[in-house]
Amino acid sequence: MAHFAKLDTNGKVIAVLTLNNSDMLNASNVEDETVGQQYLERHNNWPAQMWIQTSYNTVGGQHKSGGTPFRGNYAGIGYIWDQDNQIFWPKKLHASWVKHIPTASWKSPIGDAPELTEEQKAAMSYYQWNEAGQSWDLKTES
Repeated sequence: MAHFAKLDTNGKVIAVLTLNNSDMLNASNVEDETVGQQYLERHNNWPAQMWIQTSYNTVGGQHKSGGTPFRGNYAGIGYIWDQDNQIFWPKKLHASWVKHIPTASWKSPIGDAPELTEEQKAAMSYYQWNEAGQSWDLKTES
């Protein structure tokens, strides 16, 4: 089963459809994204170039089964297609965060939150991003 993301004119994913692998075979009997796009255009009245194949097994730039990751993330509704990097991006969590291509994820401009110490873990502490201060703030459950 193949999966295709339906894009709006701004590259935002508005639907994800499945397609039988047999419906995307080319003349050499090989799965071909272009054939799948043409099939979806004929049967869904939506331009072929607005259908982009996505992999159910790819998340965060990794393939769940150890295979080759495909397009960074499985496309979800609201994700944005990045044609230049060939990645489906989830919603950006904070305005200052930047694209991290290797993991197909958003990262803070100062990197990941610090590791918690054992004492902090025992106290049920966590780091929360502070957008105004551009810092990771340590919080503790009350």
